[in-house]
This record gives sequence, C-alpha cells and structure tokens, in this order.
Amino acid sequence: MRRHLAHLLALAVLALGTTVWAQTTGSSGSTDNSDLQNDRRDLRNDKKDLQADRKDINQDKKDLAQDRADRNRDLRDLRTDRKDLAKDRADLRDDREDCREGNKADCKDISSDKKDIAKDRRDIARDKQDLRSDQKDINSDRRDLNQDRRDVRKDKRDIRHDRRDIRRDKHGK
Repeated sequence: MRRHLAHLLALAVLALGTTVWAQTTGSSGSTDNSDLQNDRRDLRNDKKDLQADRKDINQDKKDLAQDRADRNRDLRDLRTDRKDLAKDRADLRDDREDCREGNKADCKDISSDKKDIAKDRRDIARDKQDLRSDQKDINSDRRDLNQDRRDVRKDKRDIRHDRRDIRRDKHGK
C-alpha cells in the first residue's frame, strides 16, 4: 500500500508541476509581449495593404472609364466608316450607270471609287480590331477591379482579426 501511495504522490507532484510550468510560460504570463508586437505589426501591414488596394481600385476605375471612352470613339469611327463605304458604293454604282450611258469622264472615276471602297474596308477592319482590343481591356480591368475589391475585403477582415488578437493579448484572454 505504501508503494502505491508513493507512486500516487509522485504522480500528483509531477502533474501539479507541469500545470504550474505551463501557466507561467504562456503568452498571458510572459513579459516579452512578442505576440502582441507581432499582432501590431500585422495590423500596420494590413492597413498599408488596404490603402494600396484602395489606390488600385481608383486607378482601375479610371482605366475602365478610359477604355470605355476609347470603345465609344471606335464605335463612332466604325459608324462613319460604314457610312463612307455606303456612300462610295453608291458613287460607284452611279458612275457605272453613267459610263454605260456613254459619259467617259465618269468611267475614269470608277477606279478611284474602287480605291475609296478598299480604303473604307481596311478602316472598318481596323476599327473592328480596335473595338475588340478595347473590349478585352475593359474585361481585364473589370477582373482587376473585382480582384482589388476582394483584396480590400480580405484586408478589412485581417484588420478586424488583428485588432481582436491585440485586445485578447492585452487582456490576457
């Protein structure tokens, strides 16, 4: 019986010693406050990230507005080029009819009308290409804007968590 009592007493002393040691070496009982300093550093970094992300959002909004303006200009150019093409085709049609009727001066204008038509077609093709690239830029800026907004939400969440961690570290919870 004495042997069992000695074993139980030794076990109780060891258990009590480890709990006391664990209580004094935890973050609430320590004097170095390294966890608190790390939380404050994280908070500062998150605030800087938040500010940078907000600047990115404003820049992306400006880029998006500029790309939309470019797209609208290209649409206007495309409309005017299509009108010019229709006008040149009508001139060509009129010149061919006049040439059939015997007006030799209008026969010479046919080649210049054909050149104008070819030029208008090239302009239309370039405007369509510009329109596609502007739309790609708009879509890319939208994605960037959404990503920056996600980053802002994440930074705000991190700030909230860091503030909560600082409060817990200060009050020993």
